This record gives sequence, C-alpha cells and structure tokens, in this order.
Amino acid sequence: MTQPRRRSEATYTGLRCRECGHPYEATAHHVCSEVCFGPLEVVYDMERIKARVSRAAIEAGPLSIWRYRDFLPVDHDPIDVGTGLTPLLRANRLARRLGLKRLYIKNDGVNMPTLSFKDRVVSVALTRARELGFTTVSCASTGNLANSTAAIASHAGMRCCVFIPADLEAGKVLGTLVYNPTLMAVEGNYDQVNRLCCEVANSHGWGFVNINLRPYYSEGSKTLAFEVAEQLGWRLPDHVVAPLASGSLYTKICKGFREFVEAGLVEEKPIRFSGAQAEGCSPIAQAFDAGRDFIAPVKPDTIAKSIAIGNPADGLYALDVARQSGGSITAVSDAEIVSAIKLLAETEGIFTETAGGTTIAVLKKLAESGKIHPDETTVAYITGNGLKTAEAVNDVVGAPFRIDARLDSFNQAWAKASGQTTAGTSPAT
Repeated sequence: MTQPRRRSEATYTGLRCRECGHPYEATAHHVCSEVCFGPLEVVYDMERIKARVSRAAIEAGPLSIWRYRDFLPVDHDPIDVGTGLTPLLRANRLARRLGLKRLYIKNDGVNMPTLSFKDRVVSVALTRARELGFTTVSCASTGNLANSTAAIASHAGMRCCVFIPADLEAGKVLGTLVYNPTLMAVEGNYDQVNRLCCEVANSHGWGFVNINLRPYYSEGSKTLAFEVAEQLGWRLPDHVVAPLASGSLYTKICKGFREFVEAGLVEEKPIRFSGAQAEGCSPIAQAFDAGRDFIAPVKPDTIAKSIAIGNPADGLYALDVARQSGGSITAVSDAEIVSAIKLLAETEGIFTETAGGTTIAVLKKLAESGKIHPDETTVAYITGNGLKTAEAVNDVVGAPFRIDARLDSFNQAWAKASGQTTAGTSPAT
C-alpha cells in the first residue's frame, strides 16, 4: 500500500518509542522493532500547533471531535460521524449524596454513533487507516470497540472483521452484528482474543485499530480532556476519576490536558488522576496497592467485561500518572458496581454500563474516605451506555405494577407504591 502525500499543514511529524525515544515514520507500526520493543506514540510539532490554534478557532470548528483536528494525527478529510461534544453535566444531586460540592459527569454514554467513548478512538484510527491505504479494518474487543469499529467502517465503506470473547453481553453482540461486519466470537478471554488478532494482523495485512494502528487510535481519547477543559470554561479540573482497562484512556486524558497547557489554551494547574477497576480484573490496582513497578497479569472474572483486560498494555504508564499526580487506583466489587449504576441513575438520570458503574463506585469510595476534597472540581468519566449491559441490573431494579384498566386498580397500586420507602423497587402485583 502507498501512503498519500502528507499535507504541508499537518501538525504531527511521525512516531517514536515511549521507552527509548527511537523515531519512526508515521506508518502502521506500533512497537519499537529496531531497539527495545516499547510502544510507539505520535509526535507533534507543538510550535506549529501553538501558531495555529486558539479558543475562538476551536469554538468555531465542527460540532465533533474534529474541532480539535490540529491535535490529532490525520492528513486529509476525517471520517466525521458526529462523534464527541458529549454533555458535561453538573451532578448536584449525586454530589450531595457523596458530600461533594463541584462534581461533573462527562457522559460518553450518549456518544455517536454507538454510545461509548470508543467512537472517538475509532474515528481517528479509521481515518488514518484510510490514509494508509487499508480497505479492511479489524479489532480485538470486549464489546464497545467492536460496535464502534463496525459502525464507522460501515459509514466509511470499509470491509470489517472484528473479534470478541464468546461470552459478551447480548446487547454488545447485537450492537455489532447490526452493521453487518464479519464477527468472530472467540472461545477465550480478551487477552487470548488479542493474541489471535496479532497473528491475523501479521498474516493478513489488515488495519487493526488497537494493534498496528494503536498509536493513532489511542490519540482519540485525548478529546475527552479537550472537551472537559472547553466545557469548564477553558479551565482544568482538580480531580479526574476514570475507568482503567488497558490504561490507554486514562493516560491519554492526562496527555490531552498537558497538550492544552502547552498550546496556551488553558492555565496550568495540578490535576489528580484516580483510576477505577473491578476487583475481578484489577491488575493495575493491585500493582498500585503493592507499590510495584510491574503489572502481574490476572484472569478476568467480573461483570465489568468492557474493562476486563488482564494484561493491560498501558498499565505501567497508568501507574506513573496516578503516582506522579497524587491520585490513586482503586478496585471495587461487582456488588458495588451494580449499586453505583443504580445510584447514578436515580440521582442524575444517567444509565451507565458496568465500566461507568465501576467509576462511580470508586468515586463514592474515594469521597467517603476523604480522598476527594469537597471543594475540588471533580470530573467522573462515564464511557458507555447502560443499555449495552442491561443484564447487570436485571435482578435489582424491581418490576412494574400490573393493574387493570380501571381507576380503582390504579389507586390501589399507587397507594402501595407511595408507601414504599425505596424508589424503583416496586414488586409486580
């Protein structure tokens, strides 16, 4: 395949190894094959970015992640399906429950087109894949990434084959199949799926968004930082709570805030980064608690399947972000996750999937232990929609009252409902 000529105004200059700094051309390459086998990341010309961007120019840009195009690794017209600019909601009722004063929810559960933050990273990855000449794209996924890759590939007219663990939630399987990709359900966990996909990528020459296109793919997560800074009135938060799977989202939010500071768009200030994992798959939290500088892989066993990565690629970098910022990485039980899903729904009207439940459960634990100051401006990231993992709460949300089509039948049920002390627990009658 032939790479198109670079636009003269492109702001990225290539790739480099995050470990040894060795430079590489901006091709479909994700590891430092010449020196140390470290991961590659995109390099930008920050002076060119500073000369081109302004708050006004961004505010006048597209109503999508592509208003931040100068911070993203693309050369030509992007694949724009309206991804991004999701709500940053002031969560006053949840804040009062937790003893906080300035709490915000960044809700990517309403992101376009597939209701998760993965739409951001896939939009960037498939744009770059098209520029590099790929016609078939793929991914290894715990569900949300499969949804997004299939949807955006369909919009772009690209052939798509995606790989998932065979035990995923039905909503995520359906949410992929509807776009008519080739879907491979692999008997095994995500880490086994990912190993198979590495072999397929090497043998078939496809563009795998989270393998050979990973340096570009991961840059899309920075837009979650860019939007929060803009939505806060061009200010940075004091504290961030976000879920951890591979660790890429968490570290790229940090990178996004840092790039906005370097570009002169926001004033620099300390931000604490706290990460959330499920106890049934918490290799990064375990390393944080033990004070280790290595990640011991685990076998996932949790309802939070979208963040169930037992051998996280960016785990060490996530540890660095938490420790250097004065944050933390905390694990919570499946029961706490389910309880937190309900808590967010009944206080703020947001139905999140299990990854978001993990974030809110950790937020609650941090608030109760005094690790979030009440006056801090805290942002909790919700990364997916609860309709994708409805099975998680089927048994805890109660049932509707069954009534006859008569006023007296309604009145009896209403009296019974009014006597209950817990909302949302109405038994069938």
